[in-house]
Amino acid sequence: MSVKSAKPAKSVKRPLPTTSFYQPAKTVSGPAYGGGFKLFATGMTTVLLAYGASIAWRFPLPQFSWGVKALLLGAVLMLLVSYYWFLRARVTIDASGIRQTWLYDKQVEWRDVRGAKMIGIPYLSWLFPPRMVVRTGNAFMTFNGGSREVLVEFAKISLAFQMKR
Repeated sequence: MSVKSAKPAKSVKRPLPTTSFYQPAKTVSGPAYGGGFKLFATGMTTVLLAYGASIAWRFPLPQFSWGVKALLLGAVLMLLVSYYWFLRARVTIDASGIRQTWLYDKQVEWRDVRGAKMIGIPYLSWLFPPRMVVRTGNAFMTFNGGSREVLVEFAKISLAFQMKR
């Protein structure tokens, strides 16, 4: 009886589709955060800076070590940099995918999107507008929409991927 050596099975790799499931009708771009939320963030940033200034005047900061001073300066810089980018953040939805600018940009291409859903906070949508949660394989990304045009496109994307199931 002869024994033939078994060849390992070849794995079949399916090529990624060259066209994506969803294509927007036109390029939509807008702020990532709405005016109400920016106003709320401005108030919080002002309160935090005022609180930090009051602490700086009440405590003898010159007597502290350089490490404590560097830590406090770093906290103030981090607050100001994130506030700046919070005000400038923009979302763009186009034929290539979804992008959101910030301190570090996030982007997902349509061919990588496996699912999309809008989520919101009940009764607080006037302050915190719904977000788009995009599933790409095992990872999730969230995109914020601060204008009506962006939110309408988010709703179209979410509906398209829910109907795909």
